[in-house]
Amino acid sequence: MRGFTLVEMAVVLVIIGVIMSAVMIGRDVQRNAEYTKIRQTFINQWAVVYNSYVQRTGVVIGDNLASPSWMVNGANYTGTFGGDMSGVTPPNAICEGAAGKNMARAATLTLRSLVLNVGIELPAGRGVGKEDRYAYLDTNGNPQELQVCFQWNRPGTRSGSGNVMVISGLTPDLARALAAGIKGNADASSGSFRQEGVTGGAGSAAVLWTANNTQAYGATGGADGTDREAQVVTVVAHYKMNQ
Repeated sequence: MRGFTLVEMAVVLVIIGVIMSAVMIGRDVQRNAEYTKIRQTFINQWAVVYNSYVQRTGVVIGDNLASPSWMVNGANYTGTFGGDMSGVTPPNAICEGAAGKNMARAATLTLRSLVLNVGIELPAGRGVGKEDRYAYLDTNGNPQELQVCFQWNRPGTRSGSGNVMVISGLTPDLARALAAGIKGNADASSGSFRQEGVTGGAGSAAVLWTANNTQAYGATGGADGTDREAQVVTVVAHYKMNQ
């Protein structure tokens, strides 16, 4: 019985390599397509909702119609408006349901009702009542959930001052993809899309997102992880609104 020659074995190995490369490329293409879908049909649509609210009401979400402050949830701001506001306590964020990570939620206002009450259509999200959420799979195949809230950041906030969309539940590679699609680069500390709490680099130096997709959910250190099946660590981003 004749065995395989070295040439035949080499051809088989090449074919296996080509197949494996095609599978890997296919996975990357599929993931990039999902990230683009998230940006276009969820994140961008919530930015449209915010801008539409301003156009219809003349104020930002949750602001005081009679005496606008141009702060998200400004109707419940209890401090002194005007002057140096770098040390004030911001009003609580506006969310639907529980507040996102590191946030305090407004007790009497819900994002869904505020938007629907002025006749603005909500993004599909995870369905009726969960339009502020979006479910997706991380790079290890585990489910993750995005959540959108809105808040006002006081001057001096590391991730940018003013009214922002707060997006929690981002895996690091999704955060980079959204940053690149929204502002043209994946830097975590500049422009309109930044990581919460990250200080800008010296001069024009770029700053990386402080996690990577090898780390398990809840990780806080910078070292690479070893568990390639764990749920991937998530980060929070602030997307600065234009009003």
